[in-house]
Amino acid sequence: MDVRINISQNGILEKPFLCYEFSNTSCKKFVYPLETRILLYILFSVSSIVTIIGNMLVIITVIHFKQLHTPTNYLILSLAVADLLVGGVVMPPSMLRSIETCWYLGDLFCKIHSSLDVTLCTTSILNLCIISLDRYYAICHPFQYHSKMTSLTTLVMIIICWTVSASLGFGMIFMELNILGIEDFYYENIKCDGSCTLFQSKAGATIFSLICFYIPTFVMLCIYLKILHVAQRQVQAIQSINPELKKEGKATKTLAIVIGVFLTFWTPFFLCNLIDPFIGYSVPPLLFDLFFWVGYYNSTCNPIVYAFFYSWFRHAFRVILSKAIFQTNSSRTMLL
Repeated sequence: MDVRINISQNGILEKPFLCYEFSNTSCKKFVYPLETRILLYILFSVSSIVTIIGNMLVIITVIHFKQLHTPTNYLILSLAVADLLVGGVVMPPSMLRSIETCWYLGDLFCKIHSSLDVTLCTTSILNLCIISLDRYYAICHPFQYHSKMTSLTTLVMIIICWTVSASLGFGMIFMELNILGIEDFYYENIKCDGSCTLFQSKAGATIFSLICFYIPTFVMLCIYLKILHVAQRQVQAIQSINPELKKEGKATKTLAIVIGVFLTFWTPFFLCNLIDPFIGYSVPPLLFDLFFWVGYYNSTCNPIVYAFFYSWFRHAFRVILSKAIFQTNSSRTMLL
């Protein structure tokens, strides 16, 4: 690692800040002003807490109230669990890394943290793919919906979703598939003490981005375009005589908004992640870090979307805050 000595304007030699002062292979450290660091700690801590509380409310609501025990809401529950883990497990270490600009938690935990990051992001988008499939059957094949999307079917798909995501996340990081073919370049020019970044080769970045984001997104958008096409031709005429279908249509619009929010927050990161290896890794680390946090905030926003668009969530929220949830038979409260 090349540690250069800078010369200040008054001619005095200045040694750059390092993550580990007594290491010859230490990463350089950027030190934010104290006021900036305090402000960032407050901002990121509040974000983490809001993410945890919001998704915990969604989880409690779906689990506690029996009326909400439906396949669609089980998928929302799975998504909320992934978002909760982002707020509680991924955000706090990322906060330390972003503000201190160094990683002090060890190489093993760096791999675990990066693996969880990849796993939970992949889990989110695969959950959204399953949700889009659920909406497809609810709108396009309403008479087959209850036979196709049973609770058991949904549970199996959720298990597959989490298993595939964990295998991809932990397998890629611990087997170092992300740097396959450029191991020597990575360890000689990139790796340093105090670093914890998801560095990828051209092939690694392309395959990772396609599997985790672009292909699922393409499939998901195709399904929703099909839903919209069917809805324009049929649903409006039937809604007036089928209140159940009208409810499904509203749920579809809300979940489409959730998907739109997801794409808005994660697209900048995956665009940079895909093109960075092809432009000589010239994307500034600060910009990468910013896009990471923009992606994390998707987990913060999902409960807000539910609260804004779902009347049952607002009703459940009031029941929880009023402590009526502890009353006998509160689980049978009618929310819809």
